[in-house]
Amino acid sequence: MSDLTDESIAVAGAGFGGLAAAAYLAAAGADVTVYERRTDVGGVAGRLTGEGFRFDTGPSWYLMPELFDRFFADFDREPSDYYDLERLDPNYRVFWEDGDRANVPADPAEAQALFESYNSGAGEALERYLADAREAYEIGMNRFVLPNRTRFRDYLSTDVLRSARGLSLLGTMDDHVADYFDHPKLRQLVQYTLVFLGGAPHNTPALYMLMSHVDYGLGVYYPQGGIREVVDAVAAVAREQGATIETGTPVDALEPTPDGFAVTTDAGRTRYDRVVCNAPPAHVERDLLPAGVPDRSDDYWDDRTYAPSAFMLYLGVDGELPEFEHHTLVLPTDWTPHFESIFDDPAWPDDPAYYVNVPSRTDPSVAPDGCETVVILVPIAPGLEDDDATRERFRDAVLADLAETTGVDLRERIRFEERACVSEFAGGFNKPQGTALGLAHTLRQTGPLRPRHRVPGLEGLYYVGGDTNPGIGVPMCLLSGEHVTEAVLADARDGPVDRDRSENGLRRLIRQGLYRVQSTV
Repeated sequence: MSDLTDESIAVAGAGFGGLAAAAYLAAAGADVTVYERRTDVGGVAGRLTGEGFRFDTGPSWYLMPELFDRFFADFDREPSDYYDLERLDPNYRVFWEDGDRANVPADPAEAQALFESYNSGAGEALERYLADAREAYEIGMNRFVLPNRTRFRDYLSTDVLRSARGLSLLGTMDDHVADYFDHPKLRQLVQYTLVFLGGAPHNTPALYMLMSHVDYGLGVYYPQGGIREVVDAVAAVAREQGATIETGTPVDALEPTPDGFAVTTDAGRTRYDRVVCNAPPAHVERDLLPAGVPDRSDDYWDDRTYAPSAFMLYLGVDGELPEFEHHTLVLPTDWTPHFESIFDDPAWPDDPAYYVNVPSRTDPSVAPDGCETVVILVPIAPGLEDDDATRERFRDAVLADLAETTGVDLRERIRFEERACVSEFAGGFNKPQGTALGLAHTLRQTGPLRPRHRVPGLEGLYYVGGDTNPGIGVPMCLLSGEHVTEAVLADARDGPVDRDRSENGLRRLIRQGLYRVQSTV
């Protein structure tokens, strides 16, 4: 069987991973229905509007553009068919609490000059670091991520063994970065992207230095209208391939049957040959499947390391904010206590590092004339108590810190305000412990140690999205949709044998014209 004709497949959850999977599965011939509990697609990548302001509620960085290109090209499309991109320069601005500030330029040569201004020899060190980051990126992407290596024996194949340097980068980022830079602020500048992976310098593998190549080598972009435009584009591609998307329709139960799965929603009980879950695996196994299915220990999911939750402020602000760039970081000179408050001794941080997103600096359409759209994100430990009084105190502390560190006091200029925190991620998205991202990319949760696409012991049930391979982030979730389709194609053809993608997979079908792409444009 070379395609999925006559297969019925349900996709539970319409985040980026679920939508990408729906597009690939439908293009391969399957009858695909996506069920989404919320009233619109996107999952955490939602949109909030009010009083003329428009906010992306989740992801706000457009990184690794070649992976977006890859997704759309698989359907004879390109991103510009759906949205316009603008490359940002500088990539971001940093304010430190000691009064220092810096713009981090898009041009690596200019970034070297910036680094040199902090420490003699640091410009040359950055050049070496970025060269090594590019090598790590090429090793990581070409030998591990794109080929979808999810088993221990995959790492013993000949081509992976040639990547010994990639395997040698499994120490911590903290230790690895210290080999290049002495100045603590420069170490921060090459490690801040770990927040995108849900990790900290002391618990993230050094292989993720590749994120600096993502930053400087590939560039930081913005889709006009926001990340929500990308969500709508991926959903459009899925529909163009023939997938049906049912919003406002939560999946209440999944029941294995002799010939597939019964999916229960408020519309009734429907049988499907296979099910792909874009919901958090912990939620699927605890709340949707029958008790004891699959066969995991009771504390399996409690023992995982979860990425941070987030305290979010969505602010519509009167007046312009030239003090901020599109992306701005506000950092203490020593951020170790903040990371410790997330991973080691969970507590609300006393001196937080946080992110300020002002998309209206690039895109005036997201705010009324003379106003700015502002999102403040503070990473916090998952599982914290976030009652109203605690949230109010922390909100006031963050806005006071912003005023003191940047010189910009927003408190008397706020026209519109909404908040989100641990409770919203836990209750609104079934995220374990209210994590905002999912499973962190720690050494014990990377590559073959991350949950696989196939759910163990349950033929025909699969996971897609940030909690499985290749991991957290919008580009990775798009890849996850491709990879889970590889697994489904292999199982439909030969039965559920755990096999390597390589030349037997989806891209071979595309090249040979066996992959049915339905074009409506």
